Amino acid sequence: MSCNYAEGLSPYDNKGKLGQKEQFDSREDVESKVVQLAEWISATKHTVIHTGAGISTSAGIPDFRGPNGVWTLEEKGLKPEINISFDEAVPTVTHMAIVKLVESGKVQYVVSQNIDGLHLRSGLARTHMAELHGNMFTERCSKCGHQFVRKHATTTVGQKCLETPCPASRHNGRPCRGKLHDTILDWEDNLPENDLGMADFHSCIADLSICLGTTLQIVPSGNLPLYTKKFGGHLVICNLQPTKHDRKADLVIHAYVDDVMVQLMKLLNLPIPEYSREKDPTKLITDGNKLLIDWTIADNSVKIMRKLYERKCCKQSKKRRRKTSIERKGSLLDFEQMKRIKPKKEEKEEKCENEIYTSDTHYISKQTVAQSLESKSNVKEKQEDVTNSTDYEVKTENVS
Repeated sequence: MSCNYAEGLSPYDNKGKLGQKEQFDSREDVESKVVQLAEWISATKHTVIHTGAGISTSAGIPDFRGPNGVWTLEEKGLKPEINISFDEAVPTVTHMAIVKLVESGKVQYVVSQNIDGLHLRSGLARTHMAELHGNMFTERCSKCGHQFVRKHATTTVGQKCLETPCPASRHNGRPCRGKLHDTILDWEDNLPENDLGMADFHSCIADLSICLGTTLQIVPSGNLPLYTKKFGGHLVICNLQPTKHDRKADLVIHAYVDDVMVQLMKLLNLPIPEYSREKDPTKLITDGNKLLIDWTIADNSVKIMRKLYERKCCKQSKKRRRKTSIERKGSLLDFEQMKRIKPKKEEKEEKCENEIYTSDTHYISKQTVAQSLESKSNVKEKQEDVTNSTDYEVKTENVS
């Protein structure tokens, strides 16, 4: 449950703006805005959806900063009245609509801050999703790094050891000998490297980023949609409460997310599928069937996205630098002189375009992240050539 998850986190005073008043657009405004959204989705080549706790409230899982959110009520010494278990909750209309959008090629990637596991249980493939804050229905080996789907939601948070041996084995047949841990982040924990890398690169190359049910207060996840804007794409925000990026958005919709998705799918002529237990990975695992379902993002997937990012975004940055050396027509002042007059401003703008936030809210170079991911992969390849001691093989049914 959301309350149990929140209570399991370390004490933290700064939880952001809580209990902000919800806003509702008129029916006519919502309809016209959804029409615009449908046109953009149909016209773009790469769309990314960013999801927050607001898309799970209709499943009975409370959000955190809404008028009846877990942390909003916590300040008043109260708890949400409606709070079902993660095991009992089922994916909402929005979750299932997202699955169909991905399957139809309208959406290329989903970046989620949610830990409730409803994206996984909706049948959304791992190859199309980054989970930045963890998942109640996955566990990760601290030694080999493989992630596996759980039958039930974990009872711990903060990446604690579950005292379960890792089921992965090396190519030489020897067991991994690592221990499985929950994947839920605590405050100030580092984000999972591959998930963050995929989310970052997809956000940068996207033509359209759509934020659903999130106030975008937590960084770095809350700032990822801005990279789409920086590289020439559109930003759409659908949330009842105001967000800190509303002024930068091209379109802001104040309405229930489920209602927006129903209208959107009708305009796109796409049916919204029903939740199916047969496609829920957690339901494929039974007491009599100890099926292993791998939920690991492959390093090679990150390398492919890095190349796509470099091809599009780094090329755009070079074009911007070349433009600064061209003299402005009809003016006595060229761009080179402007750089000398205000070097700090120009350097800061270029820096922001090519850097990302860490979990400590410091800037680090995207190139540094890319090189780190690549070096990590190279080290693994070198180790495999020398010895089989770190060469693992997992015999699983990969649902992605």
